[in-house]
Amino acid sequence: MALAVTLVAASMLPGDMKKTSNVNGENVKPRTFVNFVYLAAFCTHVGAQFWMTFISGLSLYFNLARHAFGDVQKILFPKYFSLNSLLSAITLIQFGKMHVAANMWDVHTYLQLFVLSLCFLLELMIRLYVVPPLLRLITVKTAIEKSAGVGNEVGRYDLGPLVDCPHYMAIHRAFRQVHLFVAIGNVVTMMCTAFHLAYIAA
Repeated sequence: MALAVTLVAASMLPGDMKKTSNVNGENVKPRTFVNFVYLAAFCTHVGAQFWMTFISGLSLYFNLARHAFGDVQKILFPKYFSLNSLLSAITLIQFGKMHVAANMWDVHTYLQLFVLSLCFLLELMIRLYVVPPLLRLITVKTAIEKSAGVGNEVGRYDLGPLVDCPHYMAIHRAFRQVHLFVAIGNVVTMMCTAFHLAYIAA
């Protein structure tokens, strides 16, 4: 994580601040490629968040058996947060480059940099430190449920006899807590992207 943060910070530092102005002292416009990469990364990020949260997640939960849904989530969660942290990093880097090139620094710019940095760091932290234990909990929980003959219900929870098992219920509570943290983190990152989208649209 420290390496990722260092790379993002280093890539935002200009090699020579004088290059941001031309011979007449006028601001240099950001390159088209930088704008393209910035918008492509940000739009893909917003689309991935919307699809995973509102389309894929809900559709699969209400149409697959709970264990099948868990197996899908075990595959999607690492990829989702890996992709989003990468897209957040690209958006942050390109946004910084655009404003370095144009020499535009004000309160709104710094606020956007803070929000984009928060989004990137939160997604990276979830991917590195929260998703792995969540996947382990899903694996253990599913194995216990299969041995008890539960987990094939669709769109609901029915723990059956496992409600009276203290060991399972402890694992279940831990799973719910970690999953809740992931959900809250995802909502916060979506708020960050919505905030940046409002900045772009303004």
